[in-house]
Amino acid sequence: MILAAGRGERMGALTATRPKPLVEIDGESLLARLLRRLAAAGIREAVVNLSYRGDQIRAAMGDGSRHGLRLSYSQEPEPPLGTAGGIIEALPALGRTPFLLVNSDVVCDFDLATLEPRPGQGVLVLVPNPAHHPRGDFGLDREGWLVDAEPRLTYSGISLLDPALFDGLPPGRRALGGVFQDAIGRRALTGVVHRGLWLDVGTPERLEIATAALRAG
Repeated sequence: MILAAGRGERMGALTATRPKPLVEIDGESLLARLLRRLAAAGIREAVVNLSYRGDQIRAAMGDGSRHGLRLSYSQEPEPPLGTAGGIIEALPALGRTPFLLVNSDVVCDFDLATLEPRPGQGVLVLVPNPAHHPRGDFGLDREGWLVDAEPRLTYSGISLLDPALFDGLPPGRRALGGVFQDAIGRRALTGVVHRGLWLDVGTPERLEIATAALRAG
């Protein structure tokens, strides 16, 4: 599943008339770049949630075949349902087996094919804390379980989740952070650390950084 429903307000004029997933780096949209990576990792089907100017994403991406996979869409209202609410809305399309979850505004060279599903659990990809998020999100214990303790790392926006993590949660607006915290209490989340390329393209300044990094190879 690709989270693509956000408005992208911090991007300013860049998202005044288009959704953030269609913002381009060197002539290719963030979403198209992500779809290529997913296909290269062996992913053959993806669900994209939509809200703000979602019709533009549908028109640009179509059925996904040009990028090597099959796309379906989960339409949400405006404002959208939030990160967890969007997943709950899309669960009928996702099925009951573990699914990869990726934020559409992440530029990263993590090898997605290395994530291994754990029944009833989730695996989060964590990165060293960037300058814009120095406090981080989660810690890791010696066995690789996520903990709510220092030292913290930052959630990359990439994870492999079992739908069972959302069992019993009603539809509606909900953030993923609360779901993760509950799962930590049940020891249902592990983490892996990625120290390679990772950029959260959340502002025009970070878009410039991502563009420069990709041009530099």
